[in-house]
Amino acid sequence: MSPAAPLHADPGLQPERTVLSWGRTMMLFAVVGAVFLRWLPHYGFWTLGLTLSCAVVAGAIYLTQRRRYSRQSRGIAAEQVEADVPAVLITTLATVVLGLLGILAVLA
Repeated sequence: MSPAAPLHADPGLQPERTVLSWGRTMMLFAVVGAVFLRWLPHYGFWTLGLTLSCAVVAGAIYLTQRRRYSRQSRGIAAEQVEADVPAVLITTLATVVLGLLGILAVLA
């Protein structure tokens, strides 16, 4: 069996850099979720919700990576790449909501 043909000719193009960037974002949410666990003795069970929320966001990023990569690779091959605006907006909204929940956890 031969390996699958690459979707574009240059392996250093934008899809690879974008996947790396989303991977760093995913790792950030996982680390922040772990940091929230350290708050558990001081702020109570609110922090479990924060940790779970971070895990959901990190998992969603992980599950959409392959689709995002193939869409961008096909876009390069067709010379028509579009930004993934909904993913960026959803991640931004998740960050704001987690910040607000963190503030509520400290105040509660």
